[in-house]
Amino acid sequence: MPAAVDSAPPPALELRGVHKWFGPVHANDGVSFAVPAGTIHGIVGENGAGKSTAMSVVYGYYRADAGEIAVDGRKARISGPEDALRLGIGMVHQHFKLVEPFSVLENVVLGAEGGRLLGPGLAAARAALDRLARGYGLEVDPDARVETLPVGLRQRVEILKALHRGAEILILDEPTGVLTPQEADHLFRILCALRDRGKTVVLITHKLREVAALTDNVTVMRRGRVAANLRTAETTPPGLAELMIGRPILPRVEKAPARPGATVLAVEDLEIRDGGGTRRVRGVSFSVRAGEIVGIAGVAGNGQSELLEALAGIVRVSTGRILFKGADITGQPFAARARRRMGIAHAPEDRQRTGLVGSFTAAENAILGRHDRPDWTGPFLIKRGAIHADARRMMAEYDVRPPDPLSPAQSFSGGNQQKIVLAREIDADPDLLLVGQPTRGVDVGAVEFIHRRLLELRGAGKAILLVSVELEEIMALADRILVMFEGRIVGAVDGNAATERELGLMMAGGQAAAGAAR
Repeated sequence: MPAAVDSAPPPALELRGVHKWFGPVHANDGVSFAVPAGTIHGIVGENGAGKSTAMSVVYGYYRADAGEIAVDGRKARISGPEDALRLGIGMVHQHFKLVEPFSVLENVVLGAEGGRLLGPGLAAARAALDRLARGYGLEVDPDARVETLPVGLRQRVEILKALHRGAEILILDEPTGVLTPQEADHLFRILCALRDRGKTVVLITHKLREVAALTDNVTVMRRGRVAANLRTAETTPPGLAELMIGRPILPRVEKAPARPGATVLAVEDLEIRDGGGTRRVRGVSFSVRAGEIVGIAGVAGNGQSELLEALAGIVRVSTGRILFKGADITGQPFAARARRRMGIAHAPEDRQRTGLVGSFTAAENAILGRHDRPDWTGPFLIKRGAIHADARRMMAEYDVRPPDPLSPAQSFSGGNQQKIVLAREIDADPDLLLVGQPTRGVDVGAVEFIHRRLLELRGAGKAILLVSVELEEIMALADRILVMFEGRIVGAVDGNAATERELGLMMAGGQAAAGAAR
């Protein structure tokens, strides 16, 4: 009787003992796992666990120091992204790779124009985009300039780029880290449509609820190694978190009752206009007291970003007043520098553009805005030894990986970049901390750590203004919650009594809650 033949198809993608070193850092230590064809495969792990590095090896951004990669059961030689694209592998990075002044169509064909004459290539690409948009729910105006698009549509452009180049395996790195809940829901429908049509999706994420809701299988990585390969149906978010971190994670950090003191920040009838004269913030008034956290909830694009930047002294106020400890600081010259010296710290929403200088080292980033401190600056030269020692201390205290103050900020994972920013701002011991999206792109263990640090600041009598699109985060931390819609505060609720339904209704422009913002 002839032996039975195994008819199971080979995995769409397989990593076999992949190693990757960056100097002394062993980023991938014998990574092995397989991704079945036509599935959504999750990869989870702490910041710096090696997830993005492993997928960057697959996409050809890095070359493995040892091990091999197989595509559809055949060993693949991938020396660069061109090789990956030829093998049907596409990747959407956490920080998009788009030319912002170009149109959607121009970005999609860039590098794949189809010949010397641009016209025929653009026409073919336009027709292909129309088919892809209708087939996968990826609608976007092909003639729109990328710089005018919200972040959710920019992500669609990246997916369209990959599909237009023939991607059968699509890798997405932290795809919901910058999306609103509505945009994330639409992305999930797109990914399910891709899977249903035979594509294979690899999803790198920190959000365990997304893994549970969306993926078929999941690989857990910890400190550069694979800790587990599991069927998602046989896991739970708490179980995955424990595999990631190596210990149980608290569902919510304990919050002691607030003991608010004197008013630290008062905002009166604030109006902010953008460069085109459009009102982004409309008559906003509220206060923040010592020893409390005030949270601002709202769908991105409703004025929260402009409000935070105005309070930090980055953008101008059109009308209204900003009072800090009773002093009017609205029209300060060199406002951002002056406010830092007064005791206002700012952890911005966009760590890449306004929180860090990517080419600077971690130590150099750790002193930005505070570089003239006497213990770091001598009569003629900065004291590099003291700066590096302080950076090492902060990196150890905030568990930044790798703990190397001389590494450039751009070499760290997104979550570790966030820790560098927060360490710098909190270490300044501010009286008022302005913080935007503090746990965007951060793993569950780091979320717990950051929440605890913010609550410790509150317990020490500091005032905190928190902007977040994560309702769970706002409800866990804020003593009072303000909801912004179309540039206005449409409601204020007690943080201990708030519900997602109530906040969601106000965020969508529904009925405002009773309660004074002040």
